[in-house]
Amino acid sequence: MSVKLIEQLSNAFGVSGFEDEVASIAQNYLQSIAKVQEDKMGNLYFSKEEEKNNSSKVKVLLDAHLDEVGFIVQAIQPNGMIEFLPVGGWVSHNVPAHPVIIRTETGQKISGLTASIPPHFLSAKERHQVLQMDDILIDVGTSSKEETQKLGIQIGDPIVPDVQFKSMREGKLFRGKAFDCRIGCACLLDTYKTFLAKNESHKVQVEAVLTTQEEVGARGAQVVANQIDADLAIVFEGCPADDTFTSDYKIQSALNKGPMLRDFDVSMITHPGFQGYALNLAQKHQIPVQRSVRKGGGTNGEVYHIASKGIPTIVVGIPVRYAHTHYGYVAYQDYLAAKELVLTLLAELTPEIYHAI
Repeated sequence: MSVKLIEQLSNAFGVSGFEDEVASIAQNYLQSIAKVQEDKMGNLYFSKEEEKNNSSKVKVLLDAHLDEVGFIVQAIQPNGMIEFLPVGGWVSHNVPAHPVIIRTETGQKISGLTASIPPHFLSAKERHQVLQMDDILIDVGTSSKEETQKLGIQIGDPIVPDVQFKSMREGKLFRGKAFDCRIGCACLLDTYKTFLAKNESHKVQVEAVLTTQEEVGARGAQVVANQIDADLAIVFEGCPADDTFTSDYKIQSALNKGPMLRDFDVSMITHPGFQGYALNLAQKHQIPVQRSVRKGGGTNGEVYHIASKGIPTIVVGIPVRYAHTHYGYVAYQDYLAAKELVLTLLAELTPEIYHAI
């Protein structure tokens, strides 16, 4: 079932600010076993009502973000070509010559191509220049502004890559779009459902959230942090893999080596006590994990770790090759190891351990 869930989430349309299709899949997956609420930002909250307000238990928040990087229509040229702005962190040379989907106000999905000037019409100097985002347009096969508008396309329409999920290597490898953070969403939903279905006695009270607009500044998480009462937070992520271009000794997020537990990025210095507990638990149960220290990047942990009186937070990242491009690869065994790690942590965590962290 988890593979089907990953496929549905990866294929879903959900650029920042327009995550409703992804949210609907998530709601359908958990609504039979958990209470689901939605706020005005589109964040989803999952809880078990009878567990609420149990002060004797450690309150753990599970988080992942619904949105993906994409684009938004800025203007339509007289010849029908579409100018757009990036939503989230794109590198311009990854954008041209790919199919995209524009969703109109009525929900119709229009196919297009990210286009740039062909080499035949470029000078020798221009061919070697770095393409800027402003040089790229979207072509929906029309020849006038009016024709494009008749398709229902208008300023403000959201755009995502047109990519379909594919399971490969006997289900051990997945290719698709939006694994940042749909692979994290799937793992959170799968983990939380398994945790609730076991119906065992635990020393933890677990709530889960799927947030909006992480790719444009963790905006959904800021709303969540204003109303969630948590002792600890676990952020599921689709983290960028570095194993295809990095020297062996510096690889920190490779495929098939387990989830990444991030020690440091520009948005958060991970709580050493909680991080150490998770790492020791992984070693104890022989769950493969990786550690990373990053120059850039950021997660919803940025918000949670400074919320309230400070919420110790860890990031459990499932490596994604070529994150923030049209296509990515994810290894299923990394997903399963992330799920196992978090379930083990929830099963063994006690108030005594929490206070010692």
